[in-house]
Amino acid sequence: MYLNNHTYYSMRFGTFSEIELLELAQKNNVKTLVLTDINNTSASLNFVRIAKEYDITPILGIDFRNGVQQQFIGIAKNNEGFQELNDFLSKHLQQKIAIPEKAPFFENAFIIYPFEKILASEISQFAANEFIGVSIAELRKLKFSKLKELTTKLVVLQPVTFRNKRDFNAHRLLRAIDNNTLLSKLSPEEQAGKEEQMSPLEKIKEHFEEFPFILKNTEELLAACKIHFDFSENRKPQNQQVFGESASNDEKFLKELCEKGLLIRYPEAKDEVLKRMTTELKVIKKMNFISYFLINWRICQYAREKGYFYVGRGSGANSIVAYLLQITEVDPIELDLYFERFINEFRTSPPDFDIDFSWNDREDITRFIFEEFPHTALLATYNTFQFRAVIRELGKVFGLPKEDIDKLCKGDLPNNKQDEIHKIVLKYGELIQGLPNYRSIHAGGILISNKPLTAFSALDLPPKGFPCVQFDMVISEDVGLYKFDILAQRGLGKIRDSIDIIAENQPDAAAFDIHDVAAFKEDPKINNLIKEGSCIGCFYVESPAMRMLLRKLQTDTYLGLVAASSIIRPGVARSGMMREYILRHRYPERRDNAHPELAKIMPDTYGIMVYQEDVIKVAHFFAGLSLAESDVLRRGMSGKYRSREEFQRVEEKFISNCREKKIAETTISEVWDQIKSFAGYAFAKGHSASYAVESYQSLFLKAYFPLEYMVATLNNGGGFYSTEMYVHEAKMSGASVEPPCINKGDYHNTIKETTIYLGFGNLKEVEHRAIQRILENRNFKGKFKSLENFIDRIPISIEQLSILIRINAFRFTGIDKYQLLWEAHFKLNKKPKKPHQIPLFTPKHKIFTLPELHTTLQEEAFEQIELLGFPLCSHFDLLQELPKTRYGQKDLTQFLNKEILIYGYLVTVKNTKTAKGKPMNFGTFIDREGSFFDTILFPPIAEKYAFRGSGVYALLGKVTEEFDFLSIEVSKMKKEAYITDPRFSEGNLATGHRIEKMKSLEEKKN
Repeated sequence: MYLNNHTYYSMRFGTFSEIELLELAQKNNVKTLVLTDINNTSASLNFVRIAKEYDITPILGIDFRNGVQQQFIGIAKNNEGFQELNDFLSKHLQQKIAIPEKAPFFENAFIIYPFEKILASEISQFAANEFIGVSIAELRKLKFSKLKELTTKLVVLQPVTFRNKRDFNAHRLLRAIDNNTLLSKLSPEEQAGKEEQMSPLEKIKEHFEEFPFILKNTEELLAACKIHFDFSENRKPQNQQVFGESASNDEKFLKELCEKGLLIRYPEAKDEVLKRMTTELKVIKKMNFISYFLINWRICQYAREKGYFYVGRGSGANSIVAYLLQITEVDPIELDLYFERFINEFRTSPPDFDIDFSWNDREDITRFIFEEFPHTALLATYNTFQFRAVIRELGKVFGLPKEDIDKLCKGDLPNNKQDEIHKIVLKYGELIQGLPNYRSIHAGGILISNKPLTAFSALDLPPKGFPCVQFDMVISEDVGLYKFDILAQRGLGKIRDSIDIIAENQPDAAAFDIHDVAAFKEDPKINNLIKEGSCIGCFYVESPAMRMLLRKLQTDTYLGLVAASSIIRPGVARSGMMREYILRHRYPERRDNAHPELAKIMPDTYGIMVYQEDVIKVAHFFAGLSLAESDVLRRGMSGKYRSREEFQRVEEKFISNCREKKIAETTISEVWDQIKSFAGYAFAKGHSASYAVESYQSLFLKAYFPLEYMVATLNNGGGFYSTEMYVHEAKMSGASVEPPCINKGDYHNTIKETTIYLGFGNLKEVEHRAIQRILENRNFKGKFKSLENFIDRIPISIEQLSILIRINAFRFTGIDKYQLLWEAHFKLNKKPKKPHQIPLFTPKHKIFTLPELHTTLQEEAFEQIELLGFPLCSHFDLLQELPKTRYGQKDLTQFLNKEILIYGYLVTVKNTKTAKGKPMNFGTFIDREGSFFDTILFPPIAEKYAFRGSGVYALLGKVTEEFDFLSIEVSKMKKEAYITDPRFSEGNLATGHRIEKMKSLEEKKN
């Protein structure tokens, strides 16, 4: 009887989930239920998947509205009807056009018009599939309406939006947020009526007993509807099943590609290689994954044709077929990669291929995919209302001032200072926290389906310009749609740009092949960088935590780096096994502590679970689970499936099997805790190996072309650290770094021999179009000869010109910038010339006599801090007081287990918590000679001394050592004061602000 039911995917309108809707229906003895979210189908698939658990027949539809104005409701008779409705909604969502008052004809869907709408429009003719919906509240009007004579066209339309008053209150808050209005000013038209609640089926029948034909029509409509999606374990994949003309041709083509790949990857292929390839091809065919592999191959082939750098990773990197197809660069024979992690006959999903492209190449790759494959869409994800967002939104809804909202968000408003409104905001915030706020796009998921994706969902058109389904990856996999991950990263952009910069700056440099990773693995210079943790700027290995781990491991091999790439992940680290791995790696006798069976299963990692496939191995060989059960365990690690019943059953069987094998309870508990700690944070070994390949490529560039690599790093948005740190690293590698230059600079950072010119793009306040004009003019007419020549050639405002002068971009003139600022204000009119206005005659500039002006180094530094964000000199040169010691990183050894007073410029802080939940900090600094050192602030010290932003700190603490890695346990910390900004001292008349002030005084005199 309920044909119009909403979940919280009726965005900023509904108040509970599809699961809670089914629970509500079960409670009210409803056996057939129609889900009709407002212009949305996000909950549809999961609603169908779980309805049988509640003994409810699911039916799907859509509540078509313009804003809150209901136009009509579409209810699918079958899957074809659902697709019709989705096609219709998709058109209106993508083209941003209003829903019409009259529905088009749907062959396989019913249309229900609201009673009030029909009354107002006086429509009397209806198609066979069209009905009029009457709610309980509207029965009184029906008695006095001619519509009651349409006995075959009336159905029950009792909307369900709330369960209780609490939901109604949440609904009103959501509507106020959506309308950006005060709750007190929310109009009744923008809200649903309080009566939109579900009553027991018997009550509905009582209300409509005077109109039995309405009940009969409703029952017949429901009986005519049936929807089905296959969520069984044996479901067929819904991905595109045929790549070429036929499945048989695809099979032949895949084999041909593999045979060609053998000539590239294994010119002298051994039996082991051929056997592995044959085995994989058989399983790929049996599992119907041939097209999946070929689609990934085609995407990578296109990238190679375009010269794009890419990295194939994920569990698919364990596959020799993927290696032969050049989807990945990881040799599974060399690394002895576990075949069953990549694919086995018991898993329903294809292996994961995460393919990374450079951040500025991915858009073209995405465009290619959408043009190449007919049924394609992006995957959605949902952003939910989190605490701070809730408080901010409700603060506005209840009219709180911004200062109060900020304090509530930060928890800075104690209970004794909270008034009634503050308490209401916090109380009501609980009503909407966790509800969907808006729909977004999955980071890289793309669906390539065997049929139109409107068979599953309506399609939005987000700002990226590609259609997007309305459901997320979890339900996508449940229904057999497996995503292709097309991701972006800046590391590949660094590598690609480095090669171009090297070719330009060092044309005579020896030729190299950036893909010759085999040679890089044996290069002692590269491996030494890994051992020392000298990896600033290098992909995945540059963070303080990773550099610390590398130094503790003292690893200098590719395999060591592969392991490090995985044990740094939170799952391994939190379980305590990262430390144990270091111990067993550094001290071989410690390996005897491993359980003999675990040591046998994982000899390379000393009996410690490091990779995802280790979980499968342990589950299969240690606990005796089948590969199918082991794969459930593997999927359960992601957290998405952990609450599923099948995961719980496997957990129970794991423990019971171990007990049957007489394994000690402590060992069972320890191993199971390790498995649980992975929680989606562990990598497949092939995935880690793929990361390590890219790390080696970036380490090669850093080892042999450090300056060019740092320029490429800067031009690609850096990495873990700030721009300042990469500039610092370039200096430490021998570069001379200069601020932007009108005649030698570019929008991006450039290098000439060993001099790096920072790009104009680093100046946040300079307009892009102004820089564009400068560069175009210089490229066309040659270098600028003087400030006057620049003013004559470039239409620019005094504000923009002042910034360029202040950053010393006109230093080629040899004139002090303060003098240039005076001249610019005298010679440049307040209003700039129009961009394309070329003067007929070169104007004559007046010559003014100015006193001799001189910019100090300190003034220069503060200008750079203001305009670039950092100075090009040392921060230690700006201190009010000289440091009391000159100790640096090189001196830590002599202070081992002793106290040291050391000064450092703050690089980065990692805030974390102890096992007991107390906050502590890890701080990374550079000393006055530019070397990095690390500190620890344990909870009592972290509570007492707070980091107060960028600057030089005096640190007193004890030097400690763990695995030859030295750090300082801080006991006292103080941020040192900088000198007063000399630009604003009493005697300095040269700042732009002061010039403006003086000029306005002169104008008044004249």
